Amino acid sequence: MQTNRLLTEPVSKIFFRYLLPSIMANMVTSIYILADTIIIGKGIGADAMAALNIILPLFNIFFGTGLLFGVGGSVLMSIARGSGDERLGQCYFTLSILLNAVTCILLTVLLYFFMEPIVHLLGATEVTLPYIREYAPYVILGLSAFSFSSFFQTFVRNDGAPRLAMVAVVSGGILNVILDIVFVFPLNMGMAGASIASVLGSLCTIIILLFHFASKTNGLKLSLERFTFSQISRIFKNGFTSFLIDITSGIVIFVFNIELLKYTGDAGVTMYGVICNSAIVVICFCNGINQAAQPILSTNYGAGLYERIDGVRRLGIRTALTICSIPTILGLVVPNLFTCIFLNPNEEILTMSPTAIRIYFAGMLVMGINMFAVGYFQSTVKPGLSLTLCLLRGCVLSILFVKILAPLFEVVGIWASVPLGEIVTLFIAIYFMRKNTKEARA
Repeated sequence: MQTNRLLTEPVSKIFFRYLLPSIMANMVTSIYILADTIIIGKGIGADAMAALNIILPLFNIFFGTGLLFGVGGSVLMSIARGSGDERLGQCYFTLSILLNAVTCILLTVLLYFFMEPIVHLLGATEVTLPYIREYAPYVILGLSAFSFSSFFQTFVRNDGAPRLAMVAVVSGGILNVILDIVFVFPLNMGMAGASIASVLGSLCTIIILLFHFASKTNGLKLSLERFTFSQISRIFKNGFTSFLIDITSGIVIFVFNIELLKYTGDAGVTMYGVICNSAIVVICFCNGINQAAQPILSTNYGAGLYERIDGVRRLGIRTALTICSIPTILGLVVPNLFTCIFLNPNEEILTMSPTAIRIYFAGMLVMGINMFAVGYFQSTVKPGLSLTLCLLRGCVLSILFVKILAPLFEVVGIWASVPLGEIVTLFIAIYFMRKNTKEARA
């Protein structure tokens, strides 16, 4: 049985078996957004890319909703299985599906009928609004596809099928890229074509993930036999950090867009779009590390095997530091590489690019450690610590620094805000980790 393997096999063997599939599965977010960004930036233009960055927070809501109930429910399911209560695990799975479905319906109705005031609030201008009106309706109507793609990935991976999750995401991503190219270029469908391609790619991912439920190894059953209303609260509490990781990213994008419009106009927002999309890839790698560790951490936590938990923690931190060093070095050495991937940049963008990317990417070296700390505390059912770190690195410190530094150093202060927030969070995360380890061994 999969639970026994998580409790008995060497943690390094299990972790690295889960790592690549988990990273690939998490690339779903970046594949869809990156494909749209590159095709739109190259095929439609910089103003269209700026428009996409304005509505990027909507994607954070879509995927974040799936992770809210997917991670919240799957962590509790794994802990229940680790303690030997299979029926309770099935109840958490079923309840999570229902919560995600109801939330998706409510969000779709709200965003569709109030789209215009929402995009104005997000920073739409006269230049970007026509592109947003063309793109946004389709992704809003496809909200459930984005949400359930991240939702089912989490549960399928926790049920011992990380490779299927990887295949599903890769297949959906490839379809998205192909349709992006076909819809935007030969069919000349513009922003609408890119939007429709993203929705169809997510639907493809869901269809492939659903094959798991017909497999012989499927342990995900629908049952509310052990249902209590307190379980809803537990799912929300434990998944809220994953939701906040995406939502706080959206809040920071919103605040930064407003500040950049103030100091640089639409060109700054376009440059920030390059940075955001590059950062999304790194974040997806970090989430992949977290989700490779999560089933092992949660199951062993349920069984009380704390030495194995310590081993996973060490592996996760080392892996995060190794992976995050790559974009940091590339950003410092060849910063314009990232700009040219997404755009046919003009002189204004090329002048802004090196400083922006070098400063911002410096913070990526520690981003992975901070994000792993958030996931570690979430997987071991310490939502308070997880939530605190998530809010600090994802929102509070970045916004605090941008409000302080932008008036003093203008656009340079904006670029420096996120790296400073990550560095401060690192010291707090180290303190929490050491304190938690001492308490567990006491």
